[in-house]
This record gives sequence, C-alpha cells and structure tokens, in this order.
Amino acid sequence: MSRRVILVTGAASGIGAACCRRLAGPDSAVLVHTRKNAEGAARVAQAVRDAGGQAAVMLGDIADPALPEALVARAADEFGGLDVLVAAAGFADRTPFAGAADAVFAKSLDAVLWGFLRTARAALPHLAGRRAPRIVAVSSFVAHVFRTDVATFPASAAAKAGVEALVRALAVEAARSGITVNAVAPGYTRKDPGAHAALSAAQWEEVVARIPMGRLGTPEDVAAMVAFLASAEAGYVTGQVIHVNGGLI
Repeated sequence: MSRRVILVTGAASGIGAACCRRLAGPDSAVLVHTRKNAEGAARVAQAVRDAGGQAAVMLGDIADPALPEALVARAADEFGGLDVLVAAAGFADRTPFAGAADAVFAKSLDAVLWGFLRTARAALPHLAGRRAPRIVAVSSFVAHVFRTDVATFPASAAAKAGVEALVRALAVEAARSGITVNAVAPGYTRKDPGAHAALSAAQWEEVVARIPMGRLGTPEDVAAMVAFLASAEAGYVTGQVIHVNGGLI
C-alpha cells in the first residue's frame, strides 16, 4: 500500500530516463514509456529494478490520441493505481518560423501539448485520493529565451508555452483534489552519448559561454527538481514553472 506508482513519458533516454532512475526505489513502481526506443527503455526499467523498484515498459507515439489513456490504464492495472505523472515526452524543432509549414507546428503541438493534455486528463481520476498525488511536466527554456544570439525553436516554443499555461490552469482545478501540478523548464541540457543534437559542436561551445554557471545542465540536474516536485515535501507547491538552467537569461 505504501508503494508509489509513477508514469514517466519519454523515458528511454535523457531527462525522462534520469527521472526514472531518480524516483526508483524499493517503494516505487515505474511505467517507462517511449515512442520506439525499446532498448533504451529496457535499460531504464532494469535500472529501476536494480534500485529495488518494480518496472514495466510501454511503447507508443504520445501524439496518438488513444495512447495517453492507454498508458495511464496500464500503470493503474499493472501496479494498482497512479501517484505521479512525469510528462517528459517531446523533441526540439529548430525550423525557422518563415519556413515552417502547418505540419511542422502540428507535429510539436500534437506530441508536446496534446500529449501532455491527454495524459494529464486521463491521470486525474486515478490521482485523486492518492497519497501525495503529483503531475510534473517538463517544459523548456525555448519558451522563455528569445535573443538574436540564441537559437530559437518556434514550434517547440509554442508547444512548451502551451504546456506551461495548461499547468497553471490545471493546478487551480486539481488543487481541490489535493493534486499538485508543476513544470520544470530545463536550460541547455547535455544529451546522452550518441543522441541526436540540435546544435553543432561549435554552437554548443558558444552556448556554454553564455551560461553563467559555465556548463551545460545534465539530465540529473533536472531530475533532482522533478523528484522534489513529486515528493510529499512539495505538497504546497503548485502551479509553478521552475527553471533549472544555470542562470541562463
């Protein structure tokens, strides 16, 4: 009865995977979601088990309107409920606004905004009445930093800004059920080895020079904040967007 059931979307690598590892323990059961990286998801699930927790893997495109409800149902059926939703699924799209067709924006909005909306909507009835129920969305600095010396991500920015607005609106409604809803906005964050990078090596060097702390963030930096927001100690924190960005402005 004391086990916390956690659903993490976009969890096969990067921030999502780090969240799974950080939240893992003998008192946790984690459903690891990924679109198609089955090998990465299996590694993350094993890391959860090695930490003493239970884990299962589910694949599918978060942009599929039917998948979010299926993910929540799988977590509830397999582990007996749902206590925490961490919505980390997403991707970065640097397509310039002038060159972005409707389909470019639709792809980001479907996966990031609609994916979060549908998963949160499916999760709410299961979270109500649970111990320390939590929703944590992973946003991004791209919805906040707009300068000529920083790469812009128009489609991603629109989708992540929508997520943050929804977090605030949902926090007001969900508070009646004791559910907190927050977002974490990472700054430039180091990718897993071999993962696709949106910037070149030279561009990454320029980025680091603009970060006050002088380094890229790590998935573990972000996961630490997610873990706090998912904890019982964060019960009076809701409707917030917390930046984990090394001082980037």
